[in-house]
Amino acid sequence: MPSWGQGEDSGKSLREIRTVTEGLKTLYREKLLPLEKQYSFSDFHSPGLEDADFDNKPMVLVVGQYSTGKTTFIRYLLEQDFPGSRVGPEPTTDSFTAVMYGDVEGIIPGNALIVDPNKPFRKLNPFGNKFLNRFQCVQVPNQVLESISIIDTPGILSAAKKRLSRGYDFPAVLQWFAEHVDRIILLCDANKLDISDEFSRTIGALRGNEDKLRVVLNKADVVDTQQLMRVYGALMWSLGKVFRTPEVLRVYIGSFWASPLRVPDYRRLFEREEESLFKDIQILPRNAALRKLNDLVKRARLVRAHVYIINYLKQEMPLVFGRDNKKRDLIYDLPDIFSRIQQRHQISPGDFPDCARMQERLMSHDFAKFKALKPKLMSALDEFLSTDIARLMPLLCKEELEVASQPGVQGGVFLATHRGPFNEGNPFMQVQENGEESDMAGVDWVVTKDKAKYDEIFYNLSPNDGKLSGTKVKNWMISTRLPTSVLGRIWKLSDVDRDGMLDEEEFALASYLIEVKLDGHGVPAVLPPHLVPPSKRRRKGSKEEELMIDVQ
Repeated sequence: MPSWGQGEDSGKSLREIRTVTEGLKTLYREKLLPLEKQYSFSDFHSPGLEDADFDNKPMVLVVGQYSTGKTTFIRYLLEQDFPGSRVGPEPTTDSFTAVMYGDVEGIIPGNALIVDPNKPFRKLNPFGNKFLNRFQCVQVPNQVLESISIIDTPGILSAAKKRLSRGYDFPAVLQWFAEHVDRIILLCDANKLDISDEFSRTIGALRGNEDKLRVVLNKADVVDTQQLMRVYGALMWSLGKVFRTPEVLRVYIGSFWASPLRVPDYRRLFEREEESLFKDIQILPRNAALRKLNDLVKRARLVRAHVYIINYLKQEMPLVFGRDNKKRDLIYDLPDIFSRIQQRHQISPGDFPDCARMQERLMSHDFAKFKALKPKLMSALDEFLSTDIARLMPLLCKEELEVASQPGVQGGVFLATHRGPFNEGNPFMQVQENGEESDMAGVDWVVTKDKAKYDEIFYNLSPNDGKLSGTKVKNWMISTRLPTSVLGRIWKLSDVDRDGMLDEEEFALASYLIEVKLDGHGVPAVLPPHLVPPSKRRRKGSKEEELMIDVQ
């Protein structure tokens, strides 16, 4: 187990480190936090970290202009509604909503949320009541949320609405979340690619976290193929201007809602894009420790640059006269000061804060009250960056090996990992599931009333030995234009005996679930007893009787 430090207190706290998260918390408290307090780091950058920031589940931040489908995207992931969710063409989401796991559905308002030590939001208090009145936590008993939490955000205002004021610093709040989440999903609408002033400021708030960013071109099925190519090119050009980087951002194309595709020809493309994006989200729990380590190192490098900046400004200030003029000159010359510090201390330019933002925040501070450099604290920081993190790496590798076999995020749309004929490369994968069903032999089957209609379709598809193969059923199901994730769930529910084929009753069940979905209702996560085909109920009962006879 890793062991650091020569001092008695340090040795006691660092001698028995069992997890990467525990090591990061200890190192932060002992080697970073003292520097942050000494040099007022939180006044210029992000507030200090607490245990909840290290212990919380991976978080996904969903950002985008209004009516780009942010809330619908979250509902698509969860495959259920959550309290307070509204969708519409107008800006319906006017709050920051943390969608988290809870045994019982409920909503926690912002002012109560920031005093909960078990939630990683306590440091949002400085943004004030205007923000806290627009912040809430929604707790939902959903399997997806057992592994990750999702942050829904207000829609970014377009150019026509940019005169409206939110009453709080929207980009600053987004920047705080961007620094604390594991993944940022930036949703763009294929119908509107205008880059408003607030959108540009929002992108600026995300800058520095490009490694977490994934761009999604949503609602792509509303345009034809030629238009889609033009929209994609225009989006890439616009994002290149806003992010000011030569690298091309990864853009996922799709239509992330559980309604029929308007252009069926896009199905294959959307399937691949969706699979790639969801796989990226699904592995977030496996990479959580690595992300926390990476973010803490990034923070430590920023702290180091910040300390040298504050120390330089302190040294340049006169003792008595001309302080105001000198302060003004130093703020104006801050870009040159950055360059001198880079050369003098061999610090990378990427470790420095945004110069314009730093100049703005320096205006309200008295440079004479800044603290001079303390070599002992800086030595501890250098040791943290050069030695301590390296000693954590073996423990990190061990944890990664332990979680490598874990499935990652499960539930919701991620249950479609095994989609029967919708699982590429293994069209008839059998999924064994253990579960108990109540005796429903005497309950009417709700599918019966339309079964004659479903039987006609079944026999027109030419079954063999009373069953349809996965390929035949897949081709017919695709004609409904429902998304592959929805069809995969319907297949899984309908193939009751898990033989990779559908008999007459199972096909009728699949047809019924498709009609229910097309009517705008949700597909259940587990097949309710009243939907179990009658023959499967009797077959289960007979097997139980046989088992009882064998045991006796």
